[in-house]
Amino acid sequence: MSETKQLTLPVTGMTCANCVATVERNLKKLDGVQVASVNLSSERASVEFDAGKLGLPEIIARVERAGYGVATGEADLVIQRLADDNDARRLEKALSKLEGVLEATVTYAGEKARVSYVPTIITQAEIRRAVSGAGFEALELGGDAEDAEAAARQHEIDTQRHLLMVGLLFTIPLFLLSMGKDFGLLPAFVYDEAHGGMGMLEAQWWFNWVLLALATPVQFYVGWQYYVGAYKSLRNGSANMDVLIAMGSSAAYFYSLPITFGWMSGHVYLETAAVIITLIKLGKFLEARAKGRTSEAIKKLMGLRAKTARIIRDGVESEVPVDDVRVGDVVLVRPGEKIPVDGVVVEGKSAVDESMLTGESLPIQKQPGDALIGATINKQGLLKFEATKVGRETALAQIVRLVEEAQGSKAPIQKLADQVSAIFVPIVIVIAALTFAGWYFIGPPVPINADTSNFTRALINMVAVLVIACPCALGLATPTAVMVGTGKGAELGILFRSSEALERAGKVSVVVLDKTGTITKGQPAVTDILVGTASLDENELLRLAASVEKGSEHPLGEAIWAEATTRGLKLSEPDGFAAEAGHGVEAEVAGRRVAVGNLRLMQKRGYPMGGLETELERLQAEAKTAMLVAVDGQVAGIIAVADTIKEGSPEAIADLRRQGLKVIMLTGDNRKTAEAIARQVGVDEVIAEVMPEGKSAEVKHLQEKASVVAMVGDGVNDAPALAQADVGLAIGTGTDVAMAAAPITLMSGDLRGVARAILLSRKTLGTIKQNLFWAFFYNVLLIPAAVMGWLDPMLAAGAMAFSSVFVVSNSLRLRGVNIGTG
Repeated sequence: MSETKQLTLPVTGMTCANCVATVERNLKKLDGVQVASVNLSSERASVEFDAGKLGLPEIIARVERAGYGVATGEADLVIQRLADDNDARRLEKALSKLEGVLEATVTYAGEKARVSYVPTIITQAEIRRAVSGAGFEALELGGDAEDAEAAARQHEIDTQRHLLMVGLLFTIPLFLLSMGKDFGLLPAFVYDEAHGGMGMLEAQWWFNWVLLALATPVQFYVGWQYYVGAYKSLRNGSANMDVLIAMGSSAAYFYSLPITFGWMSGHVYLETAAVIITLIKLGKFLEARAKGRTSEAIKKLMGLRAKTARIIRDGVESEVPVDDVRVGDVVLVRPGEKIPVDGVVVEGKSAVDESMLTGESLPIQKQPGDALIGATINKQGLLKFEATKVGRETALAQIVRLVEEAQGSKAPIQKLADQVSAIFVPIVIVIAALTFAGWYFIGPPVPINADTSNFTRALINMVAVLVIACPCALGLATPTAVMVGTGKGAELGILFRSSEALERAGKVSVVVLDKTGTITKGQPAVTDILVGTASLDENELLRLAASVEKGSEHPLGEAIWAEATTRGLKLSEPDGFAAEAGHGVEAEVAGRRVAVGNLRLMQKRGYPMGGLETELERLQAEAKTAMLVAVDGQVAGIIAVADTIKEGSPEAIADLRRQGLKVIMLTGDNRKTAEAIARQVGVDEVIAEVMPEGKSAEVKHLQEKASVVAMVGDGVNDAPALAQADVGLAIGTGTDVAMAAAPITLMSGDLRGVARAILLSRKTLGTIKQNLFWAFFYNVLLIPAAVMGWLDPMLAAGAMAFSSVFVVSNSLRLRGVNIGTG
């Protein structure tokens, strides 16, 4: 019976949508692969396959054969309790059988194991547990486990930076020397006196050898990956930008060789070849650096979890790495410490700050039987709890996995440049070949006394077509604009996680705002205190109510307690505290019977309202939760609590509407409260009473109406909705989970950043389109000129260089754009 498995692989070396298609196509060719989905933004491939027909090594080999890599990690472990070499062989065999382990080597003499593994499939903690399961003990070398995937990404960026530096080192002097020669700016000894009186200066024979010495390292060291990429692309039955880069630079370089060797006369185009490679390398470096940051938010989120845990086994308390905690362990957490894994309280009471996971700003009271979530913070008392979920099963890990899957299910945006280049590359190659054939076989014959021949003329015109068609500007159009746009965004407190987010945000038509923590502060606070009796003042009424609420676990009660504490009021200990679910609380404070609750509680007790009915209705109409305070059998006042609106929220929503966007508020609150908030801030529509798990469905419903939807939120329950939206924006004051889910993060927490982000995206998208237009304009205008023989390769190279300079300069203009507040 066949077994279907699903694996996620971290793929390296992808630069464009064409790469995604190539990897997917190659994976689907494997016998046994059922589904293959590649995500450019997260640089991961998700593969479902029949485990009876193939395994992980074959899948990795296929990715590598397509011209890409798979990020792997190496674990170096010290192994204890190895009795002899047979133990080493047995452990090696056990490790090799683990899913995700590529190679395992165990040496008895050195008591060490080296394991090569895929970090998205298995972790070092799981490898160590397998060692323990085999009867041995593993100690990790070098402290904390290395993030193998991040290390592989960084290595890719470092490689691109190194090649770029080498390219610049040789290309700049090469370009200056070549231009200096052509414009007669070099010292006289460089030029051949025999040709000095002619209209065109000719360099000494050795000068071209100097240029060749500078150009060759660029061509075959800096540009080697383009040759490899072009070869693998052609082998896979496609033609990507590497093919055109390799052909364009090679045509210029190899055409120059016979001139340098003195076999034919004419210009050398060595600087053209070097400039082509170096400018494209700049684009590749910028892309690699931008892509390297796309997964940092999720990695940072995983870094929130505790590194160690204090556990009690067999009555002995010990501190162990969090990865070594097992289900059923009793874990001890002191005040101020992070809760290491998920579990259930068995002893102790405390308040736990879950804001980093739930968005709930108020600490949650915990007592025996209550659930705890890993990575949250114990604020007050000592807690003992039983671990129920560890490793990849914790809520934190599940949230990360949910967000990654939501991101991976959405097809990456196809880059316009790569869409066109899929057709552009083969068309240019055909045009170049036809140009050569036309001039060689059909063109007018070259006079016998001319310095050139039919072949040379045809070759020069073909080279001109290839050089003018070189996609330097095409390669720089998007990444330079994206890099400048993201840099500008960072200055404004807006972090774009990917170029896709930057592009997509400019097309948004509907903005969905989560209410709590986004439009509002997410912190219930006392807004009004009304006294209905002359025997009490405002502070005394608050003091009595807060004294009763001192033992309350309700958020509204905590808001009253917090207000009294802020005012410095001295609270009394309540006696005979009693809580009535859904109604309120009651206790004796300093000899007075005090009740705090809703109208139903007061009516049930038969307490007279003292003429406060009108004020009660007014406060409720303002979407405030009004709590009545009765003292000694009579309602003495009202304390109103509400989630206050953030400063800047009305202005932010007005900014969005001025940009022509429809603004919708999405909340789990009741409709009356939601509509009251909506009136204050001016949104277009309210979607209320939506449970956290239903938010992504509401976003999807809006998308089905042909809207491009942006979702703005701050808590974990927003994470699936943020991932479902076309563009997710996370408020930076919220949780890191939301940041991981959202392609765009507003670091300042200011809602006005949403309008700025969308406006910046529109400006950047406009710049990208301008860049691509000019990049194609040069090609479309000058390719026919090259075909007709009106353009020599040097002029073609000049046009190419100018188009690249224009694109980069146009992108840099974004730095001076005034985004303001929309």
